Order: sequence, then structure tokens, then C-alpha cells
Amino acid sequence: MRKFAWIAAVGGFVLWTAAAHSQNLPQRTIQYQALAEHIVAQLHLAPGEKVLSVAMPGLFSEIVPHLRYAVMKAGGVDLGVIEALQTPYPAAWDAKKLAAGLEASTQAYVKLLEDVDVVVMLPGVFAAHPAYRAYQRVLTERKGTRRSLHFHWTDAYGAGATDPGLTGVTIIPGQSAPAMQEIENVYQEAVLKTDYAALAAHQDRFIAALRAGPVHVTTPLGTNLTFSVGDRLVIRQDGDASAARAQTATVLIEREVEIPAGPVRVAPIENTVNGVLAYGPSRWNGRTASGVKLTFAKGKLVSVKAETGLEAVKAELNAQPEALRILREFTLGFHPHLMVPEVNPWVPYYGYGAGIVRLALGNNREVGGAIGVPGRNYNRFNDLFIDCTITLNGEVWVKDGKFVK
Repeated sequence: MRKFAWIAAVGGFVLWTAAAHSQNLPQRTIQYQALAEHIVAQLHLAPGEKVLSVAMPGLFSEIVPHLRYAVMKAGGVDLGVIEALQTPYPAAWDAKKLAAGLEASTQAYVKLLEDVDVVVMLPGVFAAHPAYRAYQRVLTERKGTRRSLHFHWTDAYGAGATDPGLTGVTIIPGQSAPAMQEIENVYQEAVLKTDYAALAAHQDRFIAALRAGPVHVTTPLGTNLTFSVGDRLVIRQDGDASAARAQTATVLIEREVEIPAGPVRVAPIENTVNGVLAYGPSRWNGRTASGVKLTFAKGKLVSVKAETGLEAVKAELNAQPEALRILREFTLGFHPHLMVPEVNPWVPYYGYGAGIVRLALGNNREVGGAIGVPGRNYNRFNDLFIDCTITLNGEVWVKDGKFVK
């Protein structure tokens, strides 16, 4: 009888739980038309500008008809959609033949796309895909008012996918990955509720202070870095994907406008970088390390320490030319709708949320720095810090990961 009573109680609990949650079933509420119209509005199309989209088959495909019609309504010329070859590729395919075929496609696309004014990269498409790679070459070689708009959202198989398989999402150690519905709701709000004028104004104020004096970055784990940026190029992602903005671009990244927007990126002047960069649990050479601390003196890496995983850290760094063992870039997010949630925290969209910092190592030429090694593109892109204090010329701008100015 006791056993029966216990089972009955559990059964009743299950029924109650199901009923209690019946009103909170996960639902997809993506506003494809609104998102498409927002994307096209940020392009500020001139009459007759030719727009092409590149899409991943089966991913976010609902937006495509709305996007094409929005281009037409804005006076642009809709060139349709190129579908990337779906990734991941089947394991049975011959890798050499696949690589040769993708390169041949890239070469052909360069010629095909050279007169296209705008290419919109939709979710799931990344730089290994021929059309994407080809248009990067067009942007680099032909320049002018050509530009691309990157609307990547998130997917499980992008080139920068994290361990849980969510591109652009960084999972905080000890926390679980957010549900896809939560990610989509956060991203949609970040796109549709952006106040671009306020975002750009905040970025401009920060950039002016950034140039005025030394930058000091600290964290509770022990980061204590100083550097200067002087008159270095500062890349501001404020959502402006207009032809006028593209005309002033000096590096490729300025022509690749990202939606959602948010970061300010700069390569510190190499010989001004001094101090310690301290990491939480991090991955090096495919392994986990903890308590990693890198010390820089006049831009050069002079000390490498770790509580665990030291050999992995050294293996990764020693595999690179000494010239690339530098602080590649300082990036600060500004988007108020992409901040780390207080409850069940995770880092949305590449750390573009307000107060989130990226301190990356490696080749810095693509972000306006002076260091590049032919054939080597080392870049630790995903090292994000959510609790930095940032002081500019003695004035605190960010305190423990939150803007105070």
C-alpha cells in the first residue's frame, strides 16, 4: 500500500507539473517581416542598387521573401539568393575534391559578384563558403560603396561554434546553455529595439576619451593592463550599412556591417601594452587551462603562467611567430539589449552587449594594427571578459562590467 501511495503521489505531481507549465510551452515568435525591413532600412539603399543574399538551406529561410520584397520597396534591385552548400559536409565526400571545388566556386563568384552593390549574409553562412569568401575579395579589391551586411543570428554549425554548438553564444563556466527560444528573443529585441542614434553617440563619446589618454583595464581575477590607441583606426559597429559609410572604409571589417550592432574595436599601439592579462577557465591548444596569466612589457609577451594546463598554453603560443604573440585588439560592447542576464547568465552575440570586453591575441592588421605575418592568421577571438573595470585617462567608464558613463 505504501508503495502504491508513493507512485500515486508522484503521478499526481507529474500531472500537476504538466498542467502548471502548459501555459509556458516554448514558442517561436520571430517577426521575419519586421526583421527583414529593419535590415534593408540599415542599408539606406540608393535607387537601383543591386542586392544579393547568401543563405544556408533550411536555416532562417522564412525571412528570404520578406527581405527580397523589402529591397524592392526601398527602390533597390533584388538579385535573389545564392544558397551555400549546406554544412557540415557529408563525411563520405572526398576532402581534396571538395576543397578544389569550393575554390573553383570562389573564383567564379568573384567575377559574378564584382558589380553587386550589397550582399546580405544570412544566418549559417560564414567565410568558408565560396560566395562569402568571394565577396570579401570583391570588397577588398574593388571597394567603392560596396558593402555587406552580416545577419548571422545563431546556429549549431558555424565556424566559431562553441562547445554546446551555438555560434556567437558564449557559455559561462558552471552555467548551462540557454534555450534557442531565449536566444532568439534576446536577438530579436536587440535588432528591433535598437536606438541607433543613442548607440552611436555613446560610442563616439567613448572613442574621444579612448584617444585622449592611456587605457587601464582590470578584473577581479588579476588582469591589470595599460595601453594607448593614439590615432589608430577605431572600428565602430553602429549599424550604419549605407553607401556613404562604405565609401569612407579603410579596412574590410568596416565594410562588413553587423546586425545586431554594438562593438567598438581597436588595435592598441603595440609597444604601449604593459601588464597582466588574466583568464578564467579557458581553452588552449584544444585543452582546458585555468589561472592563465600572460605578462606583457612594451608589447612583448615576457611571461606565461597557469595553475593548470600550462603546457597547452605554451604549446599554442609557441606554435605562433613571436610577432603574433601580442594583444591583437581591445573590443568593448555597447548594446544595452545584449548584456549578460543577471539570472541564468550567458554571453549573447559575440560579446557585443554593453560592458563586455574582448581582449584578443594575434594578427592585428585586419583591425588597423601594424602586425601581420603572411599565411598566418592567429586570432584568439572568443576571449570575453564580463567583469572589467575600464579607466580612460584616469576616469572610470566601466565598473565591474557595467557602464558608469
